[in-house]
Amino acid sequence: MNDPSKPSLIWLNRFHGLGPAFFTELQPHKMSQPHWVARSEACAASLGLPHNWWHDQGALDPLQVFSGNAQWPGMQPLASVYSGHQFGHWAGQLGDGRALWLGEIDTPHGPTELQLKGAGLTPYSRMGDGRAVLRSSIREFLCSEAMHALGIPTTRALCITGSALPVMRETLETASVVTRAAPSFIRFGHFEHFAHRTAADSPTDLQRLADFVIAHHYPDCQAAAHPYAALLQSVALRTANMLAAWQAVGFCHGVMNTDNMSILGLTIDYGPFGFLDAFDPGHICNHTDQQGRYAFARQPNVAFWNLHALARALMPLIGDSDAALAALEPYKTAFLDSFMTRMRAKLGLSTAQDGDQALIDNLLKLMAQDRCDFTITWRRLSGFDSTPGALNASVRDMFMNREAFDAWGLTYRQRLQDEASVDSDRAMAMNRINPKYVLRNHLADVAIQRAKTGDFSEVQKLHELLQHPFDEHPASAACADFPPDWAQQLEVSCSS
Repeated sequence: MNDPSKPSLIWLNRFHGLGPAFFTELQPHKMSQPHWVARSEACAASLGLPHNWWHDQGALDPLQVFSGNAQWPGMQPLASVYSGHQFGHWAGQLGDGRALWLGEIDTPHGPTELQLKGAGLTPYSRMGDGRAVLRSSIREFLCSEAMHALGIPTTRALCITGSALPVMRETLETASVVTRAAPSFIRFGHFEHFAHRTAADSPTDLQRLADFVIAHHYPDCQAAAHPYAALLQSVALRTANMLAAWQAVGFCHGVMNTDNMSILGLTIDYGPFGFLDAFDPGHICNHTDQQGRYAFARQPNVAFWNLHALARALMPLIGDSDAALAALEPYKTAFLDSFMTRMRAKLGLSTAQDGDQALIDNLLKLMAQDRCDFTITWRRLSGFDSTPGALNASVRDMFMNREAFDAWGLTYRQRLQDEASVDSDRAMAMNRINPKYVLRNHLADVAIQRAKTGDFSEVQKLHELLQHPFDEHPASAACADFPPDWAQQLEVSCSS
């Protein structure tokens, strides 16, 4: 792909075919004197780009393209319109306020849309400026790719470009653009938008959108007796799997509005996110969320609430409220089954037994009582010695109430013996499930502070580390240590 104008990049742009009711065509706002901040070679490879894709290519220089200053032939930039519920309240029309869809390319892994985030004002920017700042772009880039490496459904991030262009947030910052990729950026809010604008007896645009999603992303629903109810159920099942993955790894999204929910069950819109340090089920990672609506333990129920909002939007097509409720019901079982499967794996269990939920719940209660570090505790548990009388000091010392952990350990030891678990084999399996490295806020903050001085080496170093979160990486062991005291003072909000 030395010349992106050649047919090696096949542009499909299927969303564009839905027509002007769904978007506004516009050009990105140019960003002066852009420079590279970071690139993901793994994401580039998934798109079918060569290892040197980012090299200077004259008028079609990728640095200019992904800063909004140039376009490859075949791109059709647009900002899509959607609506949604924000913090549980209907917010009306929203839309891509600082995102610009470039188009959709055919890749080795299927059609993939590319989007610039931070490319300037759109008709949906409302009171915003349409820009992203370096701080937020680094966080999204790092977390998108880190979540992918953890095996969690997510949008991807190809690169970040930056500029000295000033942008005002709480303080004066500099502009940047993150290029992200996904099979689709369609959200629950797209359906809500057209449901609120469509007469119940003529759901033309809503039906076009649903038919589009079914045809391109849920083709199995076409043969169902009730395709739109089948679509709702399929989205519910994917969402359940995503939420189970979040909870199992200690990920907090922070702003689970319906406009931030992917119709494909992907983690999308990394703003005030965070990974748990001390385990606190009530942890609120978003400083803006003063009521705690999106606290860690509430995320599965919030997702179910959001699915009900999607169901209401689809009602003109489904027609029967009982059918819609029936389509949502499998979410509960699917979430619990997926969560339990993941938690058994985190414990190194190879079979399912009746007492497993109590075993998991009791460990989580102990971790919450003593505010044990979530990631470190699970990682250390992989070294659990099931020999009778073994002290297991490494993980035991994570708990203030050591006697309570000892009692739990007796139950765990017996559970392991019941399935003839071999310690060495189990440790290897658990270390492939329990990451040693996650994107803790203080790690991101160190990289951001250095990036503000023009040193992007820590961003790339952290990105490379998080591509292999289950490995040991002795040279980076400090990144897997307990967070420093100052990390407790870090706050992220909706401006993050």
